[in-house]
Amino acid sequence: MAVVYKVEEPVAVAPRALPPAQWLKRTDNGPVAKAIFSVAVLGPLVAVVAAIVQLWQRAVVGADLALLVGMYFFVAMGVTIGYHRYLTHRGFRAPAWLKLGLLILGSMSMEGPALTWASTHLEHHARSDREGDPHSPLQGFFHAHIGWIVDGFDANPAKYGPWLREDRLVMFATRTFWLWVVVSLALPFAVDGWRGVLWGGVVRIFLVHHVTWSVNSVCHVFGKRPFKTGDRSTNNWLVGLLGGGEGWHNNHHAFQRSAYHGLFWWQFDLSGLIIRTLEALHVISDVQRVEPALIKKRLGENGA
Repeated sequence: MAVVYKVEEPVAVAPRALPPAQWLKRTDNGPVAKAIFSVAVLGPLVAVVAAIVQLWQRAVVGADLALLVGMYFFVAMGVTIGYHRYLTHRGFRAPAWLKLGLLILGSMSMEGPALTWASTHLEHHARSDREGDPHSPLQGFFHAHIGWIVDGFDANPAKYGPWLREDRLVMFATRTFWLWVVVSLALPFAVDGWRGVLWGGVVRIFLVHHVTWSVNSVCHVFGKRPFKTGDRSTNNWLVGLLGGGEGWHNNHHAFQRSAYHGLFWWQFDLSGLIIRTLEALHVISDVQRVEPALIKKRLGENGA
């Protein structure tokens, strides 16, 4: 049975203790650590250049593109539906087999283990665009997109999401994170050799990474803000299209537990459509959605 929001108030925003330029990082990576993270984050760009050269030379076959699209779809859904809407915000209930499958797909994104990903995102919501936000563009667009990873940030699951540490499936997926990263590269290799690793592996990682990180950067700078949320979250249709509906970020900050980010018919939300299908098939339950009257009330608060 679906669960509908009855009451939800805007997130209160406390005054900043420090200006953004003086926000403190939890950790400060040394030169070696920064070099390693830089290679991990920027390295896939080299693969993208190689892929562009192949495209220019017309040396791309159907299997390459099929692997890219197929791997991108399943892994991106692991992030958007699994890591984000299910694990972090508990937007619906899922059976153990589906839960583990979603966490494995999310791990294949190489965006971090389930525990730290969810904890970091919970902290983002708790401190959105205020002191302590892991990736606010108030500290610079580059910082919000990539810099926060390179410079060093430690998740704090003991404070943000302590229940996650008590979940056996979450901890299993967290401990085996690198296994699933390897599997995500081994699968395309088994299908198409090193060409498969290029397209279904590294290029796919690059695209999933930057679409996900665009929610942190682009969707706090560019777009519309129909709801008052106490932060700078925006709705950006392009990120919404590429990111399975994650670009309706202002909607999400207004109604954080909603399993659906696209709140209106014209806001395409692929992840939401998949969730709706799973609900109709009785695979998942307790899907969180927003009452239309509450949407109208919140829009009125912003004069939208």
